[in-house]
Amino acid sequence: MARVVFLGTPEPAVPSLKRLAQEHQVGLVITQPDRPKGRSGTPSPPPVKEAAVRLGLPVSQPDDSRQLADAISGFGPFDVGVVVAYGRILDSEVLGGPSHGMVNLHFSLLPRWRGAAPVVRALMAGDPMTGVTIMKLDEGLDTGPVLTAQAIDIPPDDNAGTLTDRLSHLGARLLAETLPRYLSGDIVAMPQSDEGLMYARKISKGDRSIDVDGPALAAAAKVRALAPTPAATLVIDGEPHKILAVRPTDVAHLEPGTWVAIDGRPLAGLADGSIELVRVQPPGRKSMTGPEWVNGLQEDHGEIA
Repeated sequence: MARVVFLGTPEPAVPSLKRLAQEHQVGLVITQPDRPKGRSGTPSPPPVKEAAVRLGLPVSQPDDSRQLADAISGFGPFDVGVVVAYGRILDSEVLGGPSHGMVNLHFSLLPRWRGAAPVVRALMAGDPMTGVTIMKLDEGLDTGPVLTAQAIDIPPDDNAGTLTDRLSHLGARLLAETLPRYLSGDIVAMPQSDEGLMYARKISKGDRSIDVDGPALAAAAKVRALAPTPAATLVIDGEPHKILAVRPTDVAHLEPGTWVAIDGRPLAGLADGSIELVRVQPPGRKSMTGPEWVNGLQEDHGEIA
C-alpha cells in the first residue's frame, strides 16, 4: 500500500480522492484555500476539502509554493503525489518531494488541449472524442511524459458538466489501475510528442458571448462547452441572458441579430441559419425552458446581439 499525498480542489477531483483513499494510505490532502462564494461572500471550502474531512484525512491549504513544500515535507515521507485539478503550477522542490515524484490526471488526450480548460476547448472545437491522460509532472504546462491514456467519444448531447463528470470517474478508475504498476516499475513513462498540440487557455468573459454573425453550429458548440457554468451569453432586447442549451433548426430563416417565437419556441437568427433557445436564464432569475421564457414576455420577437 503506497503512501500518497493528494493535490486537488474542485468537484471533478473528488472521485480520484475517494478511490485512492480506498486502496492506498492518503497521508495528506492539499487543496486551495477557502474562497468567498455567493452574494454573501462567505468563505466556502473547496469540494476536495469537504470530501477529505468526511474521509477523516488530514488537510492542508497552503497559500504559496513555500507553504506547499513545507506541508509535504512536514507530513512526509510519501511514495508518490497525485494531482487532479489542483489549480497551481508546481515547482521543482514540490515535484521532487515524494520518492516517485508527482503524477497528474489530465482531462484530455495530450498533447491536445494542454492547459487550464481542456474540456471546454474540446467541446468548443467540436472534437468527436476526448479522454484522460495520466502523466508524470515536470515543470512545464502539461508537458510531462505519459504513463497511460484512455479515449472516449463525445456524444452530441454532452455539455461541459456531463462530460467532465464522465471523465472524472473514468480518470479515477484509470488512476487506480495505473498507480500500482507505475510504483512497481511496470510502466515506463513515454515522452510527449508535440504533434497535434493545442492549448486550452482559460475562459475569459469575451469567450462567453455568442457571435450572432457566426455560424449556428459554432454557437451550439459554445453553449455546450460553457454549460452549466459559467454559461454562454446572448444580449436579448438589450439585456444579457445566459443560454444553457440550444438546438440548430431550419424551422425559419431569420435575419441575423433577431429572434422570434414560433409555436411558443424562441428562435434566434445567426449568419447561416437559426438556433432554438432550449434553455434560458434571464438576468436575476432562475433558468427555464425556452417556452417558459416566452410565456413570461410581453413580446414574441425582438433583437439579439
